Amino acid sequence: MENAYIELQGITKSFGPVVANKNINFSVRKGEIHAILGENGSGKSTLMNMLSGIYQPDGGSILIDGKKTVFNSPKDSIQARIGMVHQHFKLIDVLTAKENIVLGRRKTALVKGKKLSEDIYKIEKKYGLIVNPDKKIYQMSVSEKQTVEILKVLYRGANVLILDEPTAVLTPQEIKNLFSILRNMRDEENCIVIITHKLNEVMEISDCVTVLRRGESVKTLRTRETNVQELTELMVGRPISLEIERPEVPEDRKIPLLEVRNLTVPGENECSSVNDLSFTLHSGEILGVAGIAGSGQKELCETIAGLMRPSSGDVLFKGESITRLNPREIISRGVSMSFIPEDRLGMGLVGGMDIVDNVLLKTYQDAKGIFIDREEGRKKAEKIVAKFSIATPSVFHEVKKLSGGNIQKVLLGREIDLNPQLIITAYPVRGLDIGASYNIYDVLNEQKVKGVGILFIGEDLDVLLSLSDRILVLSGGRIMDIVDAKTATKEQVGLLMLGHRN
Repeated sequence: MENAYIELQGITKSFGPVVANKNINFSVRKGEIHAILGENGSGKSTLMNMLSGIYQPDGGSILIDGKKTVFNSPKDSIQARIGMVHQHFKLIDVLTAKENIVLGRRKTALVKGKKLSEDIYKIEKKYGLIVNPDKKIYQMSVSEKQTVEILKVLYRGANVLILDEPTAVLTPQEIKNLFSILRNMRDEENCIVIITHKLNEVMEISDCVTVLRRGESVKTLRTRETNVQELTELMVGRPISLEIERPEVPEDRKIPLLEVRNLTVPGENECSSVNDLSFTLHSGEILGVAGIAGSGQKELCETIAGLMRPSSGDVLFKGESITRLNPREIISRGVSMSFIPEDRLGMGLVGGMDIVDNVLLKTYQDAKGIFIDREEGRKKAEKIVAKFSIATPSVFHEVKKLSGGNIQKVLLGREIDLNPQLIITAYPVRGLDIGASYNIYDVLNEQKVKGVGILFIGEDLDVLLSLSDRILVLSGGRIMDIVDAKTATKEQVGLLMLGHRN
């Protein structure tokens, strides 16, 4: 690319037999926001980790301002004025913002607090960043922590900023603020690289976009000269519809299925993770749950499923209380419930077992006699593999050796195969590619039409608004509101997530 400040030429990187990047070419100019777009596992983060010095390429060259450069460590990358903000922040919670900003910098070890605050303020003013330098990290919102990470790399003199999935856990308002900051940085002739899989955000913020697929660079385009459909086809390798259906179920078929009454679940430090929650989920309904990470979603799911005990309140299934029953006791009461947890291998599946045995985990106690019918388990496993297009050598392959997306498909397929009346699912498409994600949405809609009630905990507001019938919005463990998904807006839901009632 003409006048490129950063050039990656023929970059290749392998981890054992797995080729993460293959002969990738990538360039970015000064004063440009360049998006790297690709599905999970396409090699986006690996590529940028080489530019930030975490990995070293097996082949190819890195050029900075026309000069060939070798990064043997993150320190070399920092000295080349490259800074990366990772998806999972690298901050120490008990320290203040300014202490995290200067951490590891020998030259600033003796700088007095007042002078340090002044230096940070100058950077904030230049780019439109706002953060209290004396505030502890554990007291900050996700957006504030991200701001500290950006300040940290700018304080170290970075003029190249790499952000890995920067909007993953931000509200629409926080995303708008972040994009404003990035535009200010672009106007100051910095290079901005965003790793993402969100097409609408690529179209909104980037000047250029490079699409990766299966570890290879497919194409680089000017954003204004492309569209969402073209980018989708480049990512997936085939045309795909991006419409999410919301089938209507007649009101007379909707009956109260799950009732949660004044539920309070204790959390850490004598605080409540869930505080006085009340709502009703009907059969033939998808009730979405939106909230900033840590707003009580996990505790709500696990309490309904019998994995946590509430301090007060009640959970009823078809009018019968299942509060304080464990999962086996809930099943013995004839409650047909499937729980698809966020932690796939920790709670949902046993990594060392094959697909057949993981399928049998939910039904082996119902077997008559002392022997388990593994042939029946094999047939069920093969049906699930076919229906959900699970990429595996065989149904006897260990689950932990599958990709993250395929592990999720095994878990979801097993639970839906049980024909439940109630499905509780937390982030069911996390780690899945676009095609697989839309397949999951179709499956959930099929269950809805059958009269199944679905509690859908999600993180993508566009999906929640398109798929759900209603959206329950949590903030700090409390219900802010339950809105009609057909009429609600992202901005309305975002404000509720931040604790502001309409």
